[in-house]
Amino acid sequence: MILLDDLDRKALEHFRGFVVKKDLVGIIKGGANVPAFVLEYLLANTCSTEDEAKLQEGMDNVKKILREHYVSPEESTLIQSKMREKGRYKIIDKISVELDAQHDRYWASISNSNIKKANISDELVQKHEKLMLGGIWAIIEMEYDPLITIGSTSYPFVVRDIKPIQLSSFDNSRITNKRKEFTKEEWKTLMLRSAGYEPHSEGLDERKLNLLLCRLIPLVEANFNMVELGPRSSGKSYIYKEITPYAILISGGQGTVAQLFVNNTTGRVGSVGMWDAICFDESTDKLFKDRDAIPMMKDYMESGSFSRAGKGGEISGSASIILNGNINQPVETVLQTSHLFSPLSDEVNYDTAFLDRINLFLSGWEITKFSPQNFTSHFGFSTDFFSEVLKSQRKNTYYEALDKYFTLGSHLKQRDSKSVRKIVSGFIKLLNPDGIYTKEEIREYLVIAMEMRRRVKEQLKRIGGMEFWDTNFSYIDKETQEEIFVGLPEERGSALIESNPLPAGVCYTSTSDGENNSLVKIEVVALKGNGKVNVTGTNNQEVKENIKNTYNYIRANEKSILNEQHSLSGYDLNIQISNLMGAYISGGIGCSVYVGIISAIYKKNLRAGLAVLGNISIGGAIERALNFADKVTLLSENGAKTVLVPMDNLNEITTLPASILGKTDVPFYGNSQMLLQKAVMME
Repeated sequence: MILLDDLDRKALEHFRGFVVKKDLVGIIKGGANVPAFVLEYLLANTCSTEDEAKLQEGMDNVKKILREHYVSPEESTLIQSKMREKGRYKIIDKISVELDAQHDRYWASISNSNIKKANISDELVQKHEKLMLGGIWAIIEMEYDPLITIGSTSYPFVVRDIKPIQLSSFDNSRITNKRKEFTKEEWKTLMLRSAGYEPHSEGLDERKLNLLLCRLIPLVEANFNMVELGPRSSGKSYIYKEITPYAILISGGQGTVAQLFVNNTTGRVGSVGMWDAICFDESTDKLFKDRDAIPMMKDYMESGSFSRAGKGGEISGSASIILNGNINQPVETVLQTSHLFSPLSDEVNYDTAFLDRINLFLSGWEITKFSPQNFTSHFGFSTDFFSEVLKSQRKNTYYEALDKYFTLGSHLKQRDSKSVRKIVSGFIKLLNPDGIYTKEEIREYLVIAMEMRRRVKEQLKRIGGMEFWDTNFSYIDKETQEEIFVGLPEERGSALIESNPLPAGVCYTSTSDGENNSLVKIEVVALKGNGKVNVTGTNNQEVKENIKNTYNYIRANEKSILNEQHSLSGYDLNIQISNLMGAYISGGIGCSVYVGIISAIYKKNLRAGLAVLGNISIGGAIERALNFADKVTLLSENGAKTVLVPMDNLNEITTLPASILGKTDVPFYGNSQMLLQKAVMME
């Protein structure tokens, strides 16, 4: 046994009977596949004490109950035998129900007992509707009756009664009245210990503790949408699987319309109407079984409601949606080649309408893999009590709390503002459940909230371009009128375009088809040869046509562009096209190829951080760059210091955000000679 600290004693003083020593779960659990909230339900009443003798007595009692009634899968045959011999028998197991429409009846499945078709009354199913939505852990009273048959088949197992393993009643006033007895840091520690973490353990600093608290926000905020990507074994799904009976974990690819939203045959509302949180585990593989689930999920994530196809009327739910997944590369590498949503399932990872509904993108890559020392051995709320504390807060809202002290900056649009307010509200519910908070506490929550939503917006900008350009999030202190900007840790140093003078033959550009924007690197190597041209990195015919036209323009005008010593017929050109970011490359790269070829032949460096927009015809005409603002923004945000643009785009300069013009020079050129003058480094 470890020594108790002052917070343990304070927790026992004010919450005796509702706190439990968290390491007892691990001691008792052993290899049993039983959730922590089941064990703590049994532990809380007998082990909420610092008296070691009583603690041991309580543990022995829980062990006895588990020994006699908890069913492990390898004991299923023995348990079935006991039911037969005794006629009635109580078990602790997970029970779920399915409707057998053919026989117009319900069948219960009892997980570890390996009972597939147990008789259960309509009354019990109606009383415990979650039986139909993934099942619940419960103390189940079973009966064995061999006379129950359908045809010649016997179905002897009967579910007589169910007692769900959760508190039967809860009074939130205890929390609001007792919060004042604890300092902010004490309460924060108690909340994290209640979730199983040890805040004072090695590797958990203040930043990581706040990230861990973010995992709890979907449980206190209704209709809250969150993504967390991180390494394996960092506890992404632990909260939703172990510490609350009000959340459900759905394995990748198993989400169906009937399960999630509504069963059109029975009219029964699905998981979104029955649970507080739905966590999609392994969201990097697949999310939904039905394609129809995606548009319904978009509607639900936006408004908390959805329509039944062809049935009329709207159906509401309050479940929060959590998408968890593994990210297997360093985040810097992902940002250099793509965007942070790219590890998600292909169903949604480029769907900006879906992704924009995410309120909070949790940087799970900052949370290191958990070791045993990161799990607490101190007292925390028993999980059944803790889950009720979290659930009770869903009725409250602190949506307007930040308005007392701060104003949100101009870049935050409606969805951004809504997300930030929900996150701030969530932190207040977790850390200030009595509704008493200070300006500095709101500032702390606001900064975290703006970061978590800005991460969503930054990735949308990488995918969708100008539609999401406004990511420069800030807040204004009403008292001082100071505007404070909030950045992202991972955005520092993630520029793809080199800030030094570019090597000969290297140039950057951007392509766009109106929906998809790509960042492209052009690399030209000129070797002594016979005038051959080799293009690699793309099969796009439009891109190849751009390169061919550019090459033919240079060849037709060699006397004015090149001198005799640098004739194209004396060089073999290798032109590599690399897509650094975006779905695919499209046309409009001729002028950047032109600059690359000339600088490669003359071995001249190009300006630092150079990008070139525009196309060149076989006759030398400079063609206007389409989707000008999207392209310049993408290049600027990824490190371009100078973006050379065709003169025909001059009247579009006003469409660029001021923040872009503040960090990137956008000179214009009218012909190929002017282009070279502005692109090549002067000796």
